[in-house]
Amino acid sequence: MKVIFLQDVNGKGKKGEVKDVAVGYAQNFLLKKGLAVEATAQSLSELKGKTNAKEKEDAEVLEDAKKLRDVIEAEEFEVIIKSKAGEDSRLFGSIPSKQIAEALEKQHGIKIDKRKMDLKQPIKALGYTNVPTKLHKKVTAKLRVHVITE
Repeated sequence: MKVIFLQDVNGKGKKGEVKDVAVGYAQNFLLKKGLAVEATAQSLSELKGKTNAKEKEDAEVLEDAKKLRDVIEAEEFEVIIKSKAGEDSRLFGSIPSKQIAEALEKQHGIKIDKRKMDLKQPIKALGYTNVPTKLHKKVTAKLRVHVITE
């Protein structure tokens, strides 16, 4: 019996997949628990429509991420953070990704989650630092952070 999975089922299929399973398994488990529906012509066309809509939405999200990357990687774009420092240009304390995300939102109005910033260690010195930022699975931008003294 052909079924369309509505949820992931371990060892059998993932959400949105069309698979052939045993009739008893389909009727007594998958259909009863609402994990799948029978693959009729109507349900297959609905699945195709949902898949097309999801692909279109994913393409729009990817395009938005690419536009944001172009803005962030522009020549004059930078996030300026003021901090106290000693004479050897080492900071008193450090600047974590949370502080960078807050400064980015305050200065440029761009909200990016701090967990998307791939900062290996907090910034501990004055000057410029490039922070790799994941905007999408396929799009990564280099955010320029300029740390200056107060």
